[in-house]
Amino acid sequence: MYGGAMSHTQSAAAVRTKDRFLVFGAPAIEDAEIQEVLATMRSGWLGTGPKTARFEVEMARYKQSPHAVALNSCTAALHLALLAAGVGPGDEVITTPLTFCATVNAIVHAGATPVLADIDPVTYNIDPAAVERAITPRTKALLPVHYAGRPCNMDALCELARRFELTLIEDCAHAIETRYHGRAAGTFGEFGCLSFYVTKNIVTGEGGMVLTRNESDAARIKVLGLHGMSKDAWKRFGDDGYKHYQVVDAGFKYNMMDLQAAIGLHQLERIERYWLRRRAIWQRYDEALANLPVERPAPPEANTRHAFHLYTLLIDAARTGITRDAFLDAMTKHHIGVGVHYLSVPEHPFYQGRFGWAPEQWPNAMRVGRQTVSLPLSARLTDEDVGDVIEAVRRSLRTVPRGMALASEIA
Repeated sequence: MYGGAMSHTQSAAAVRTKDRFLVFGAPAIEDAEIQEVLATMRSGWLGTGPKTARFEVEMARYKQSPHAVALNSCTAALHLALLAAGVGPGDEVITTPLTFCATVNAIVHAGATPVLADIDPVTYNIDPAAVERAITPRTKALLPVHYAGRPCNMDALCELARRFELTLIEDCAHAIETRYHGRAAGTFGEFGCLSFYVTKNIVTGEGGMVLTRNESDAARIKVLGLHGMSKDAWKRFGDDGYKHYQVVDAGFKYNMMDLQAAIGLHQLERIERYWLRRRAIWQRYDEALANLPVERPAPPEANTRHAFHLYTLLIDAARTGITRDAFLDAMTKHHIGVGVHYLSVPEHPFYQGRFGWAPEQWPNAMRVGRQTVSLPLSARLTDEDVGDVIEAVRRSLRTVPRGMALASEIA
């Protein structure tokens, strides 16, 4: 571990580096879920079954949603939500350029055309004014992402959805705890899609869930998520006798296993404690990094609850003398794992080739995507870990030679 702040007699070279690498996004795993997984393995029932059903009920209760369907990823949740909404070839779906590729890929997999609307330069969430400009007669749905756990402007987005008769599907991969004006993210639209990937606020290793208001939509997603079969394995092989199934649609293999739900059940029990810990880390970062020439996240808006999923810094080479990528390298040398969330979607060659997109078309997302760095923000972090991250940020900003930094700048 670092030895703490340097004394007057110490030099930067003399400071002891960490004896272990601080992995970005490593989750807090406690004994309760370990024992639950072991009990699940001993039960002989590993696939979709009673624990998955219980996890759906508990998450629906937490999110105050009428229905929830557990799946193997948020990507699957987005895909099936789009299909349940009737999105397909010839339709357009508007989303943000500052997101993980899965958001756009789900639209492509549904057979529709993704349309990007630029972000607000302060919140990094999709800009409702840009959304309105992007709407055409072919627009079928809006797919906003609550970036980093900050809620989008749902008043404006819901008004657009109503006025233009669009389906609203919320990407809540970062936003399990997020609330906007007293209401849970994921319950404004027809569908809300959650992620329990290993770096998320609560985890199942891999996993996702769809929230929906309508029982018929939940039933269709459940069928589509398991090969299009009318009955899952728990119903077919339960102790009340074998039940025949029928294939009623060309579905997918997207179901969650009880092994995953066993972890999620206990993670969900601690969701408030984990949120409070991440909030404390966020506040410590905010205070400790306030005097550095970097752009910190905007404060949470009034009457909202930020999920504190990502703490991002923007590294502007003109202000810091170091590019974002050189800063990433410097943090790694200090044994601190960092992330990039995200290079804007149009930076990637697939989308450039498929849709003819260029990053400059969405300048706010391009700027953030080329400058952003995510610092470790997990309930697993100790106070010492957080101090190590802060010290590494300071040292990285002051120790990398300007000439070396600028050499790696993105053209």
